[in-house]
Amino acid sequence: MIDLTQSFDVLIVGGGNAALCAAMTAGRAGAKVLLVESAPKHSRGGNSRHVRNIRYLHDRGNDYLTGSYLEEEFCDDLLHVTSGETNEQLARFTIRESADLGKWMEKHGCRFQPPLSGTLHLSRTNAFFLGGGKALMNAYYATALQLGVEIAYDSEVRDLEIDDGKFSSAVVLSGDDPQEIRAKAVVVASGGFEANIPWLKEYWGDAADNFIIRGTPYNKGRMLRVLLDNGVKSVGDPRQCHAVAVDARAPKFDGGIVTRVDSIPLGIVVNKNAQRFYDEGEDIWPKRYAIWGRVVAEQPDQIAYSIIDSKSIDKFVSPAFPPIEADSIRKLAAKLGLDPSAFEETVVEFNKCVRPGTFDPLVLDDCTTEGLEPQKSHWALPLDSSPFYGYPLRPGITFTYLSVTVNKQTQVLMQDNQPSTNIFAAGEIMSGNILGQGYIAGFGMTIGTVFGRIAGREAAHYAIK
Repeated sequence: MIDLTQSFDVLIVGGGNAALCAAMTAGRAGAKVLLVESAPKHSRGGNSRHVRNIRYLHDRGNDYLTGSYLEEEFCDDLLHVTSGETNEQLARFTIRESADLGKWMEKHGCRFQPPLSGTLHLSRTNAFFLGGGKALMNAYYATALQLGVEIAYDSEVRDLEIDDGKFSSAVVLSGDDPQEIRAKAVVVASGGFEANIPWLKEYWGDAADNFIIRGTPYNKGRMLRVLLDNGVKSVGDPRQCHAVAVDARAPKFDGGIVTRVDSIPLGIVVNKNAQRFYDEGEDIWPKRYAIWGRVVAEQPDQIAYSIIDSKSIDKFVSPAFPPIEADSIRKLAAKLGLDPSAFEETVVEFNKCVRPGTFDPLVLDDCTTEGLEPQKSHWALPLDSSPFYGYPLRPGITFTYLSVTVNKQTQVLMQDNQPSTNIFAAGEIMSGNILGQGYIAGFGMTIGTVFGRIAGREAAHYAIK
């Protein structure tokens, strides 16, 4: 049992990637560290349990990356998906600090594997974890324990004692009774508020009832609310988030990455009225997959359907749920609950507008449509080869972008833009500084690892200097 009455150098709030990077770094620096995870041990790791890869700067390929990925390309990719809605200075800092993160991760227990193929387009830019996020979290927890970090599970931080921007203690519910934990510095890495449906409804209304939460049910935003209520400056649009299209049959919480539907760029997507509503081939999938949750959220009843035919069924990573299959468009419509005539008309119109080209799912090819609204910019092939397949889609929320404002030292900034001396933040809770909108695959792990390491270093330095 951990003696929670003792004083610690650094208190880490959260149990995912950013929190563990902070804990390991602070522990390695000689600090006395306590990590408080609200989830039980078997569910530890936050959303990081469900990740597959990380994007980071590197100047050459290796056993798990096929080539270089340099600063300007990385930055261009980020600016493209955010449409400039980012703190570019902090974004470039993040990218530079990510240089060869793989070596640091391997030193702390991570193992990588060769990249996946298909519509992910990530073999050069992103390194994949052997065993996925669960294996990574298990390795990090083992390393943290070896470094002397104490870990309290089933322990929710209910409040922080903050006076004039300075932290002194936390109220933690561990068991039946709340306890006060004192520490010289705190790193808050407890995620966003995506699992808090009432809070989501403040911005989305009743539509939020139809959202599926891909990750942990424990990210309810309590620490985000506590920090904002104590005068920490906010950043980010509360309606912006990492939101992908997931299978509508997925569980409400914790379904993870296997519920994501990657068939979208290879066919068409229609809403409940059997109408297309967005360009399915707008860009390379890792640069556009995380807008589809918001796109579906804006459709009637927050439901849509990804439609492909037999030409494409083997060209993407299959999700956990099998597709709904039929040998004709009208029969597929009936199985999906769509109006058969309206659906058939949409498919016929799409097929008529497809212009021939050289189909290549790995590049921005020249298979497009003409005279169709919305157009399909790439990978447009007629839907004409039976059997036909459909996946029902819902908005799958991964994490929210409303955040606390931080500087390069990960200190939170107060309303007067002055940094707190001993409150640091890392991971999703500060991601809105960089992600104003949009997303590129693996970048949440980049943010968490970069700022988690910095937060651990700076908190330990403050506590033991």
